[in-house]
Amino acid sequence: MRVLALPAVLLVAVLLVALLLAAFRRPAPDRLPDWEAATELRDGVTVVFVRQVADGRELGRHVVAEIPADASDWETRYHEAMAAARSRAAALHSETG
Repeated sequence: MRVLALPAVLLVAVLLVALLLAAFRRPAPDRLPDWEAATELRDGVTVVFVRQVADGRELGRHVVAEIPADASDWETRYHEAMAAARSRAAALHSETG
């Protein structure tokens, strides 16, 4: 019986330490807002924009382009707008970070 007492005490001690660490662990500080390129389809128009997000919430946005879904050059305009949005997101991120 004494052989099992030491491992049992050690196990209880480890569990108590783990519980104390979990109870007193500080929450992670809120991350700084980040900028990301995004798209949205509204009323037959593809909207390419840059949005500022923090903790899963959108804080703001800048529209880069609005492209009608039936535009003959939709794909070209979309790729150009996304490149511009990514560039703007990087620039805004560098200013706020």
